[in-house]
Formats: sequence, structure tokens, C-alpha cells
Amino acid sequence: MAYRNKTYVAFDGDTDIMYYYLMRAWKSNKNVDFNFYDAHDLNTAMDSSTEETIKRRLAERMSNAKIFVLLVGQHTRYLYRFVRWEINLAIKKDVPIVVVNLNGTRTMDTGLCPPLLAKHLAVHVSFEKDIIEYALQHWGDSHRRYRLDGKTGVFYYPETIYNQLGV
Repeated sequence: MAYRNKTYVAFDGDTDIMYYYLMRAWKSNKNVDFNFYDAHDLNTAMDSSTEETIKRRLAERMSNAKIFVLLVGQHTRYLYRFVRWEINLAIKKDVPIVVVNLNGTRTMDTGLCPPLLAKHLAVHVSFEKDIIEYALQHWGDSHRRYRLDGKTGVFYYPETIYNQLGV
């Protein structure tokens, strides 16, 4: 089994890529502990790659993931081919899920978030560097504790955490 030490990021590559690029900028900043796999940087897959080939490569990347980040934008709820498949794979592999709302919502945005995440253990945060970094550092342990207690469903951080982070 691969050593799980990466953050896997999934998003709508057609409309939300700018947010992913901003996360890459945070990652390149030496003062930010931010590491992740790019689910859409399929440099070994050409545009002509089959869906099966792409999904196999994504699954390989997921096998190294210690946490799954889903960037939720205006169209994410309707993305079935890859994003929903990635969510289901994260659930199947019991990878802790951080849902990041691009519109700034700090809880589950039921109008934009894929409905299957309403039933599965995930934390929902706003798209702000400090709270995302906080979730990346803390959600894995919380996820494990909640799993042991048999908890599931939607979680979010209280306003006190956002205030402590200056967000």
C-alpha cells in the first residue's frame, strides 16, 4: 500500500480552475504548508485518453491521498463523469473530505454541493487560505475520531475558529 501523504484536489476544470491555480500559488509559498495532487494535471494522459484510462490514473493518485479536497463552485453539483466518481472513490477509500465553498459559505451549501456529501462525513469550509490550511491540518484526526464514534454527515468549524484564524 502506498504511503498516504498527499492532498487530492478535485474541481470543475472548466469553470473553477482559477481557484485551483490560487491554491497552487499558496503551495509554492514557502511559508504555507500546502501540498496536494492535481487531479486535472494528467500529464501522462492526452486529451484522447479514454475515460477508463483517466479514471485509473486518478485512482492511482487517490491511493496516495491522506485528504480529499473538493472545490465547490456553481456547477459542481452537476458534474457526474469525473467529480462524482472522485467523491465516491474518496468515500470508498475512507479518505477524509474537506468541501471548500468557492462562494464563501462556511457550512454545506445545499444548492451547490453534490447531494451525496450530505450523508457522508465531511467538513465544509469557505475558500480562504487560513481555514483551508486549518482543515488540512486538523480534519484528518477529527475524521478518524468521528468514524470511531460512528458519526457521519456534515460538519463545519464554528465562527470562533474563523475568528482565531483572523478570517
